[in-house]
Amino acid sequence: MDLKEADIIGPDPLGHWYYKSKAQAMARLIGPEHPSVILDVGAGSGFFSSYLLDTSSAREAWCVDTGYAEERDERRGSKPLHFRRGIESCPADLVLLMDVLEHVDDDLGLLRSYVERVPRGARFLISVPAFSFLWSDHDVFLEHRRRYRLGEVEELVLKAGLTAERAAYFFGSVFPLAAAIRLSQRVMPARNAPPRSQLVRHHPAVNAALAGLCRLELPLMRFNRLAGLSAFCLARKA
Repeated sequence: MDLKEADIIGPDPLGHWYYKSKAQAMARLIGPEHPSVILDVGAGSGFFSSYLLDTSSAREAWCVDTGYAEERDERRGSKPLHFRRGIESCPADLVLLMDVLEHVDDDLGLLRSYVERVPRGARFLISVPAFSFLWSDHDVFLEHRRRYRLGEVEELVLKAGLTAERAAYFFGSVFPLAAAIRLSQRVMPARNAPPRSQLVRHHPAVNAALAGLCRLELPLMRFNRLAGLSAFCLARKA
């Protein structure tokens, strides 16, 4: 979870429809093969690895982010949760790159570097923002470099030495509304307005409605290669 958005969402990201739905989509893609050790790259607040520690049999997580002011060790219940600015190697069997690759100039180089730091058989769960035509001030605010089509993500993991196992778009249920808003903002941009995130704290009824839409989408996610706000890919190191 991006530290910039953590300040916007507040102390309980699981209460926000977007992050709750993205965590559920992540868990569905991972499937019944629960991880043991998680390496969360560009982890920010550590929301996604913490979610898996809470909801799976994973026993430990390492969160890596150059933005941390200090390195520290915590516990999530009885499970160790480590925060580091960098890491040379990790015995992880699941690597998370949740909305990370779009932030760097050399996305392939970053992915390859972490492929080299984990054992064979480790799985990689990647999510990135989808479709260049949805580029907006939201991307500028979060310092994105690009957005991706699903095929581009699959090509990227192949070049990094991974084998793609599953790939799909998510947030297809809210895609038409989000696309309409972003395209209208491009046609009629706000004058002299600084870039900002489009994530906000909604009225509880709106939040519940959006969460409900995304929950209905979850069973169909694996078939969705058409459209969504996020592109997901689960890959494995041979």
